[in-house]
Amino acid sequence: MGSEWGRIPHEQNLNPHSLRHNGMAASDPNLSSDQPTDGQPTVLSAPALRERLEEEINRAGRHGIALSCLLVTIGNLDELSREHGSELPEQALAYVGAALQRQLRRFDRIGRPTDRELFVVLPGADGPRGEIVARRVLDRLRTIKVEVDGTRRALLISVGLAAWRADLSGEDLLAQTRAAARRGLAPDGSSGIEAASPPALGRPGPS
Repeated sequence: MGSEWGRIPHEQNLNPHSLRHNGMAASDPNLSSDQPTDGQPTVLSAPALRERLEEEINRAGRHGIALSCLLVTIGNLDELSREHGSELPEQALAYVGAALQRQLRRFDRIGRPTDRELFVVLPGADGPRGEIVARRVLDRLRTIKVEVDGTRRALLISVGLAAWRADLSGEDLLAQTRAAARRGLAPDGSSGIEAASPPALGRPGPS
């Protein structure tokens, strides 16, 4: 694999309550505030995610099983970091990851190819099924807002979707989902459209 992958060396636990610290909070009507914080699902590091994705690609190729992948991005992370400090993006991603996990099956896996993205491997999901999952994820995550110093801010969520086929590598899938997620953001998605309709689902363009 090449430069598509970042350097997140350690697996991480999803802690939806991390935004409760340092004057920050998050609200999601679908994530219980009394959910236990121990035993949180693990987010795979970039190397572990790359390995798991290759395993699923090999399995799909051997057995003719469908495979889809999602990439979840937050379009205004840089803006939030500039305005409220560098800790907020990391904490927001942890919260989004915990909410994302609740929309997935137990054998779906979440990883971080870079420090600003969440990648989801959906074994057995073809393109139409992957789109159903992507839309459900988008509808759920777009309800999350962060509160910093009394100001509530929407997270500009975009979801990119790609379905595996025999000529695609893991790096290809990451590149396709990343391009799709970028297309899912509105043109002014990074500069204060938090009151507007959330961005649409991005899908790969023509090959």
